[in-house]
Amino acid sequence: MVRELRLDPEVEVLWEDFHVQVNVPSEQLRQWLLTRGSGESAFGPDPDLNLPEPGRQILAVLRKRKVDLTPEDIEVMRDAVERIRSLTAVRPDRGNADDEWRHRLLDLGHDVLAER
Repeated sequence: MVRELRLDPEVEVLWEDFHVQVNVPSEQLRQWLLTRGSGESAFGPDPDLNLPEPGRQILAVLRKRKVDLTPEDIEVMRDAVERIRSLTAVRPDRGNADDEWRHRLLDLGHDVLAER
């Protein structure tokens, strides 16, 4: 018999919210972060080490199962949701055409062009 691990209801809500706000699939986010973190330079043996923060932390959470979350992961999720909401609450005059704004959101795993 498999025993189901029950999480704190607040973590359950945060998990769902995080996955709504972080709307870029993990492999796509990794590719974006590698591009942002490396420019034209070659990658070392472990390219994940070159990923910019907090994107690297967000990517690590995306790769986890809910039952494997640590307190640090929960803080990463809270921070990501807060940052994404702050950025999307104040859209620039140029909207989605503002590359700097879009790139800051993409660094957090949120693509405004993929919003529902």
